[in-house]
Amino acid sequence: MNAVYWSCVVVLIIIALAILLPPLWKKREIEDADSDQRNINIAQDRAKELKAQLQAGNLTQQDYDEQYGELELTLGDDLDIQQQQSQASSQGRWVIPVIALSIPLFSVLCYFSLGEPDALIKAEMKQPQAQAVAQGQAGQDINAMVVQLAQRLKENPNNAKDWIMLGRSFKYLKQFQLAANSFKKAYEILGDEPEVLLHYADALAMVNNGSLSGKPAELVFKALEKVPDDVTGLWLAGMAKAEERDFVSALKHWDKLQGILPKGSEPYKQVSKLIVTVQQQNSTDKPIQNAEVSTSETAATISIEVQVDLSATIKDKVASTDTVFIYAKALTGPPMPLAIVRKQVNDLPISVTLDDNMAMMPTMKLSNFKAVKVMARVSKSGSAMPQKGDFVGSVDLTQLLENQSVVIVINEQI
Repeated sequence: MNAVYWSCVVVLIIIALAILLPPLWKKREIEDADSDQRNINIAQDRAKELKAQLQAGNLTQQDYDEQYGELELTLGDDLDIQQQQSQASSQGRWVIPVIALSIPLFSVLCYFSLGEPDALIKAEMKQPQAQAVAQGQAGQDINAMVVQLAQRLKENPNNAKDWIMLGRSFKYLKQFQLAANSFKKAYEILGDEPEVLLHYADALAMVNNGSLSGKPAELVFKALEKVPDDVTGLWLAGMAKAEERDFVSALKHWDKLQGILPKGSEPYKQVSKLIVTVQQQNSTDKPIQNAEVSTSETAATISIEVQVDLSATIKDKVASTDTVFIYAKALTGPPMPLAIVRKQVNDLPISVTLDDNMAMMPTMKLSNFKAVKVMARVSKSGSAMPQKGDFVGSVDLTQLLENQSVVIVINEQI
């Protein structure tokens, strides 16, 4: 049960008792001795007056006797009333402990009988489920939108905006080849429109395992000629130049990008890390763009031995010729693989080694990251990007050390 909830309950009960009990505890009766003596004094004074009137001849003996008897009766009644009030006042306090115990007990019993004691716990347990449902609903909405866009494009294939929207939808669904095809259509209609050029380049790079070499880089630099300060364009341009080992040009693009981004933002921090990584890696006396990397410099300082096998529950669900990707990527940072090996299902079980020599970019090596996710995925389509229906297994390495070894069993379906 939630501790904060019960703390609030206790505080509220204490407040209620503090309001109810003090009036019951307070004495309201007149002090017995004072009230009795006052009544006696009054009766004595009255008796003296009657006696004086009798002696003066104002009262007969019979009148005197009658009034004196009434005085005695009145005094007796007054003394009896005061005694009853005192007893009632003192006896009424028995209700105080009854209320002090019954209110908390009654409140708790009512809550457990009418309320739901586990509501907070259930709400916490249902929150991840609700998020998953919301994500699934979002995916269904995107799929529905894709169907609508496809239908509209059949009727009007020259609608560039719909092609762009379709490409974005496919990117969200991680169907990068279909996204590239959609952006290509928009590119053929609009020509060198910067937004289309950058979307098209990014999608092509994802199809090509994150590599920007060739057509993607060409499209990026075309876009930068038209919009030199575009954030996406500067990011991709820096990545493209770093991939070509032209680190001076890469740093120029990233320095400019860093000056545009809000300081302290997550993109700003990512660019800063890339800049520091490139500067540290290339702090030599030789010109960066002409530096030649020796065999000793490219020797893998970090390596991960990965043993991969299929779970018995999915062996009948895959074909022997299905592609198997074994790779490592940063736990936090760019989604591009840091090292990757391609095999087939009929090669399993297998042991492979991932190291810095497999880096797709010099700034994206295993040794540049402190924590990575090692994954193995069976792809029926052969695409390097995860697709619905693929089978995966993974291990998180929160501290990357030299010569590590992991075992991955492919046992889950996307």
